[in-house]
Formats: sequence, C-alpha cells, structure tokens
Amino acid sequence: MEVIVAKTAGFCFGVKRAVDLAYSEADAKAHSDHDERVFTYGPIIHNEEVTRELAEKGVACIDTIDEIRKLPPSTIIVRSHGIGRQEYEAIEAAGHRIVDATCPFVKNIHRIVKERSEANDVIIIVGDPNHAEVHGIRDWCASSPFILSEPEEVSRLPEISDRQVTVVSQTTFHLKKFEEIVVLLREKYYNIRVCQTVCNATEERQTEARELASKVDAMIVIGGRNSSNTQKLVEISRQACGNTYYIQTLSDLDLMELTAFESVRRVGITAGASTPNKIIKEVHDSMSEENFEQMLQEENPVSIKNGQVVEGKVITVKPEEIVVNINYKSDGIVTAAEYSNTPVDLTQEVNVGDTITAKVLKVNDGEGQVLLSVKRVKAEKANEELEKAFNEGTVVKGVVTEARSGGLSVSVDECRVFIPASLVSDTFEKNLEKYVNQEIEFILTEFNPQKRRVIGNRKELVIERKKKAAEELFGRIHVGDVVEGSVKNVTDFGAFIDLGGADGLLHISEMSWGRVDHPKKVFKVGDIVKCFIKEINGEKIALSLKFEDQNPWLTAAEKYAVGTVVTGRVARMADFGAFIVLEPGIDALLHVSQISNEHVDKPSDVLKTGETITAKVVDFKGPEKKISLSIKALLKDADQDAPADEEDSDVVASTEEAPATIDVPEEVAEAVESAETTEE
Repeated sequence: MEVIVAKTAGFCFGVKRAVDLAYSEADAKAHSDHDERVFTYGPIIHNEEVTRELAEKGVACIDTIDEIRKLPPSTIIVRSHGIGRQEYEAIEAAGHRIVDATCPFVKNIHRIVKERSEANDVIIIVGDPNHAEVHGIRDWCASSPFILSEPEEVSRLPEISDRQVTVVSQTTFHLKKFEEIVVLLREKYYNIRVCQTVCNATEERQTEARELASKVDAMIVIGGRNSSNTQKLVEISRQACGNTYYIQTLSDLDLMELTAFESVRRVGITAGASTPNKIIKEVHDSMSEENFEQMLQEENPVSIKNGQVVEGKVITVKPEEIVVNINYKSDGIVTAAEYSNTPVDLTQEVNVGDTITAKVLKVNDGEGQVLLSVKRVKAEKANEELEKAFNEGTVVKGVVTEARSGGLSVSVDECRVFIPASLVSDTFEKNLEKYVNQEIEFILTEFNPQKRRVIGNRKELVIERKKKAAEELFGRIHVGDVVEGSVKNVTDFGAFIDLGGADGLLHISEMSWGRVDHPKKVFKVGDIVKCFIKEINGEKIALSLKFEDQNPWLTAAEKYAVGTVVTGRVARMADFGAFIVLEPGIDALLHVSQISNEHVDKPSDVLKTGETITAKVVDFKGPEKKISLSIKALLKDADQDAPADEEDSDVVASTEEAPATIDVPEEVAEAVESAETTEE
C-alpha cells in the first residue's frame, strides 16, 4: 500500500506560534520561583491532545470572563482564534498579564472590522456563527454585523444602498464556498468591499487536499472534532474521494475497515492546522513500513537574513500579492508594490509554479511571513546594465512612465532615468505627454545612483539619426520624383511634409491648380500627401501638387472656345471687372463694360462674390492663360433671336455689332495681369 502525506499537513504558522507561546509559558512557570498561575482563555487550539499536555504542564484552560475576574493576578494566554474587544479589556481590567497568541491573520481581521465599522460600513462576516474566531471578530465591530455560513442566506439580507458594505471571512472557512457567497453578495450590493481573509495556509491545505483526494483510493483526515479547518478538509476530501476517514488520533483509525477494500492501493493523509506532527507520524507508521520520521520532522530552518537574494516557487497568486515557497519555515510574500514600480495585476504577470528571484526585506513582516521584493533585484541588475551602458556609451531602451514639466521619467527594469525636456528631441517639444507608455532609446550622460541622478539624452540620437536619414534621402531623390510623406506642420504660406529624413515645403501656390484660401482648409497634421519634387536647393526641397497631366489649361482651348456659353462663380472683383472661376485653375475676366446693356460704374454694384453667372466667351488667349467673358454679348444674342416688327427692321439693321475682342486700356490690362499673377 502506497501512503502519501500532504506537504501542508499539520501546524500552520498561527497555530505553531500559539502552541510555542503556550509551551514557553509552561516551561517558564516550571522554572520560576513565583506562584503566578498560567491559564489559556479557551483551548489554545482545537486539539484535545495539546490541551491535555498543557494541563499536565500546569497550564489550565479557563472558559469565561467571570472565572477570570475571580482569579488572583495571573498570566492569561489568549487563544489562537482570538477574543473580542470587551473580553480583552476585561482581562486587562482584572489586572492579569496577557500573552496574546492570536493568529496574526485573525488580528488583521479584527483591525479591518474595527476600522470599517467605525467608518459606518455594514460588516458581513462569512463563517461559522458558533466558532470562537467568529465570536471574536463580531465583538471588534462597532455595530452589529451580519454572519453568513451558506450561500442561500444571502437572500435574507436587507437591502443596503446608503452605506458601504465590507465583507470578511473566517480564516479557516471553505474557500470555494466563500467565493460562491461573494458572487451572490456582489449581485445584491453595488457598494461592496470584499476582503479575502481565508488565510494562505488554509487555502493551500484545501487545494492540496482536493488534488490528493482525487488521486487516491482512500483519504484520512486527522484533526480535532472541534477544528473548523479540519472539518473543511473532510468536506473537500469527501467530494473527491468517497472513502474519506475523519480521525483525531491513531486510536480512531480502524485499519481492518480500511484494508477490507481490496481496491485500496493508495492512501492519502492530510491534517488540520491544529494537528501535531507526532500524531500524523503515528498514523503513517501504522500504515507503512517505511521510515516516515524524517518526512514529518520539521526541516532544519534555512538561515536567511535581510538583504539576501533568494529563489522560490510561486504557490499562490492574488491581484495584489504573491506567496512564494522559499524553503524556509515561513512563506515569502511579494506585494504588488514590491513587484513593480508600475501598478500591475499580479494574476496577469505571474502563474502558480513560476520560479522567481527576490530580495529579503524583512525576515518577519509582523505576521510571521518573509517580506520579499522582486523589483529591487531587477533594479540592482538594471543598475549594473546602466553603468555599463554609461561607461561604453551604448544605447539604452526604456518605457516612459511619466511626463513632467521638466522632462520625462523613464523606467528601465525598475530603475528610473530622467530625460530633461531640452534633451528629449532636437526641437522644442510642447507636448511631452505623447511619449507616455512609449518605448524610447537614449544614451546616458550622467550615472550617479547614490544621488539618484541617472540622466538620459535622446536629443543626440535624434540628431544623429535625422542626419543619417537626410543623407540617405538626398542620395536617392531627384527633381520630378513623386514622393509621399506626412504633414508635419501647417502654416499660412504652406505645409511642411516629412519625407523621412528631411522636410519638404508644399507652398500654398503649389497646392492646387485652383485658388487655395488657406492651407489649413486643405491639410491637417498627420495627413499623408503624394506630391512631386519641384526643386532641390541645398537642403531645401520644394514640393508641388500641380501635376502637369492634371493642368486644366491642357483642354481649355476646346472647352472655352470663343462663342461658348459658360457658367462660373464670381471669385473676386476690381473696379474694372469681376474674376469668374470656370473650374479650379481657370479664371476668366468679366469686364465692367460687358456686365450689362446698362452702364455699370463698378462690378460690385450689380454682382456679389460667390454668385453664379452665365456669360459668353468673347476672347481666348491660351499661351497667356487669359479668357474674356461677356454677359452683354449673351443678351444681344437673345435680342437677335427674338422676332422683330417691320417698322423696327431699319433700326435693328443699323445697330453696330459688339466687337468680339474687348479693347482694354493699357492701365487696366496691367492691373488685370497683376491681379492674375497675385492669384497664381
């Protein structure tokens, strides 16, 4: 028969601490000349064997405050399950010396419910209402709490909408059942704060019991009948293995009943947190010929000290805490704050079974566990790499974590590097926020970790890389090449296009064959533009969007031949006439004398900017890109098409036809040419 003992079987940290304190007081009493008596207030732990041994050593158990008040000044050992505030104060008031053996995890729950209830929170305790630990927790509440032990009890709770709800659990409660109750509570209340106070040792025991029970033919659970955590182990084991036996000592085990099952080849053994190792050993030895003593003896404690770097395996992961087995008498704890300088959810960073390296900050964090830091190991290693990079002048990569008024804070494996604003880029950066969460490269110009002065310089790299990119760009581009780039900046006179190594200027006059009122109406920063190189002058590149094959004047002679009736929009006006846009890039002049049959002093008397007019082309000069229009000629055509009376025929015949070409005075022609040049 193969016998497998759970690694976590036996005393947990809190129980061992309480038992050690009790035995220490018993020994002190035995060697003392004083007659002061020693008592435990309630059983020190839920194990009859331990209670009996302490009694034999002169440490009696007393159960009520009334009994304590009647005692002469004595030493009172507070049990591991803790006691209520009123009981604690009553013992002090009676003049007794208190040795507090309350489990630190239970103490933490006392603190939580006291602080939150005094802040007017409604307290919900998940646990056995008859358990000593729950009695103690309840008494530390400033107002009456609700106590739940089953999921169906949630429905009986009142509606609470005007107060915060804080939930805690008995440290030895069934973890899975606690999680089921929490799900229902979160559905019932929106203003809820859940404190997962099922202790790590309990959680580990329950997980290991479940896994072990699923792999064996029979399961033995050892522990006191009043032990809540042992009862939970029995419940969990029976769910996975029907042949589960609950015993207190070897005398409770009927080996004949166990061996009656012919299929039993593997037996699992686990024990509650209040079960001494010697009882586990007795049970094992009775079932196996193997020497189990070495397995059950406590391992020689590994010597560790503050500042030491240790390696361990992750056994539990919570959003804000990692529990690590470091082969020491206590587990190591890594908080989220000691894992990284950046806020993280540890369940997304670490998995159970991962091996991690950490530095010891405190051998005892006040709750019996070893406080570890992962980020400090990373920081020390990063410091070595940064020092090497500083000495050798090599490039460093880091993630920007914060943008300040004076520069950027960059994280390099938990080390902080500061890059002053003047060294972020080769030009002034107004908005440093755009770099946050980006990985950037830089070199180090100062490295003094003792004074926390580690200074980076990105500007030098930007200048060097831009210079190299510019050399490559100018080495391959030529006038006439079609290029693509992104709009870097837009001004009143044009847009600067980043070509990947140098900027090119797309002047407002080169943005369209037509008129552009303002570059910002056409482009915005970040737009991708395809254009061609019009000119290269040293380091200056002139760009254009006026592709020749899109020149509207290529087909203008056919579209705007003399005699053609056209429609256009009044773009602007001068005293001598109005400029009419026929299509983008082609304007025509409607002379003031050709606007109407009536005399017109100036175009603005009868026309409005933006108005659409219809006129006749009376002159076309392609090489000079000039077109003249006439509304007057169009009106005359309409008059000629109308039927005339015989008596008016002589008048009509004698009317002089309007010339096809308008004679424009020299000074007007110069003004038109000047206006058109300005428009282009």
